[in-house]
Amino acid sequence: MPQVYPHLILDNFMTKLGERIANILKHLFPMPKPDTKRINTFSNRSDYISFRHHTCGKHGGPKSIELEEIGPWFEMKLFKIKMGTLDQTETQDEWFSKRCMNTAKKQKFIGI
Repeated sequence: MPQVYPHLILDNFMTKLGERIANILKHLFPMPKPDTKRINTFSNRSDYISFRHHTCGKHGGPKSIELEEIGPWFEMKLFKIKMGTLDQTETQDEWFSKRCMNTAKKQKFIGI
């Protein structure tokens, strides 16, 4: 695993909640150097956030870059957002998944 900070690609976080999640994810990583070839992708599809880890490969032309997936990869579903920091004992829930949200037909909370 490279020890350099990655560039981030945040895809399909269009709603107010999606923008909040994208903001949280982008602040988990320090600012990368411009010549970094490591890329992390967070892509939202039907409220499942897919994580992929890539490196920049060869340049196919002036506007195209080939990405090589080096792993790891996983998918996650948002359960809860709490306001505050980790050292606080009591925090408020900013957003949480309700049981009835899983049965809502084609309702998307994070993106379009």
